[in-house]
Amino acid sequence: MTHIYVDQISPRIKYTFEFIFGSRGLTYTLTDDTSAQVDLSYSQNSIDFPSALPMAAFMLNGKVEQIAPEVSKYSVDLECFSFNSIVDPIASIFYLLSRYEEYICQETDEYGRFPLKESSAPKNWLMKSMCDRWAEEILSLAGVNGIPQGRKVKIIPSFDIDNTYAYKLKSGKRKWMSIFKDLLKFNFNRIQERRAVLKGGENDPYDTFSKIRSVHKRFPETKVFWLIGKWGKKDRNISIQNAEHRKLIKSLSDDGIDIGLHPSFGSFQRKETITQEKKELESVCGKEIALSRQHFLRFQVSTTLSDLNSIGFTDEYSMGFAEHPGFRSGTARPHQWFDLRTNKTTELIIHPFAYMDGTLREYMQLSIEDSKRIIRQLYDEVNRYGGDFIFIWHNETIGDYGNWKGWSEVLDFTLSLEDESN
Repeated sequence: MTHIYVDQISPRIKYTFEFIFGSRGLTYTLTDDTSAQVDLSYSQNSIDFPSALPMAAFMLNGKVEQIAPEVSKYSVDLECFSFNSIVDPIASIFYLLSRYEEYICQETDEYGRFPLKESSAPKNWLMKSMCDRWAEEILSLAGVNGIPQGRKVKIIPSFDIDNTYAYKLKSGKRKWMSIFKDLLKFNFNRIQERRAVLKGGENDPYDTFSKIRSVHKRFPETKVFWLIGKWGKKDRNISIQNAEHRKLIKSLSDDGIDIGLHPSFGSFQRKETITQEKKELESVCGKEIALSRQHFLRFQVSTTLSDLNSIGFTDEYSMGFAEHPGFRSGTARPHQWFDLRTNKTTELIIHPFAYMDGTLREYMQLSIEDSKRIIRQLYDEVNRYGGDFIFIWHNETIGDYGNWKGWSEVLDFTLSLEDESN
């Protein structure tokens, strides 16, 4: 048991110490009794104690105010945020975990998302579990020996279903529009391919659900997020009213695969739309849908997460950047969402992901071998500091089709990393 003195047991302090100790299965107590015997002091006041850390003032605040952290040295090999010249690894953990900067940043990208370029953290921090690195330093200072990871790294594959099929089950209007588009581009190979698929001579190139089933058989915690929103410019999946489409989704759910909602692009900032999509998917699966990941990773922490929490989602899987792999909230560990607007810890669990297929091939334009090196680096970080190794693929990217030819090798490489940790 580790005993910790703090000036005040604020919600932000309780949340952060639960991550530092609780997520690792360590017991601790917080006290504001100055006469108590403690192992660590965290205070704004100057206390004559060998294991003491100065506290940034905003850790006792209950409001969301402008903060401009600077990057400083905590130790020879470890950088940290400083707040008004106070180098504070505990406040740094809270700042990253809560995504504080995303509440106060007014800039957004073309999709209404927080831009990576606006982050206070150096880009090289993204590839590191910074919150866990700071946590280990704090635990060491508190005299905790033999710091546990909590549990062995867990590989959790996840798949987003944006387009269930390339050709099958498309309505007459959509089918003829696609054919007309191919004719305009003189894409006769695609026209022939469509004809072969619809006649049953070839498999639909996006029909990789047998592979997803085999991945689930090996990794039982595999997640599948389905886009079922109404047709729109960025929402182009087959109608959820299609009986065969519903049957496919239900069959994967009945096989024990965790099905989550992929809230549509058009549902952004529209709580009622997400609610309706959730109910629709529940009617298909015949069970409650409690998992979500936003289409295009389009979310804002100050509003989207609040809506998801109030609607009844329990687990959210969008925490990562589209344009760069790594740890957006500074960790691979699942953690509760802290709502800065109410200054409270919520029941919504955030599950960070390490990389997405499109990040590697489309945003960063990496080769297959370079992608493997990035994935290896990320996996080694999670294996060292603990957490879940979650990654995103799509049914249309794992079948070696079109621009994704050869890329199933990258997925298979990721899955093979489990063998090394056994």
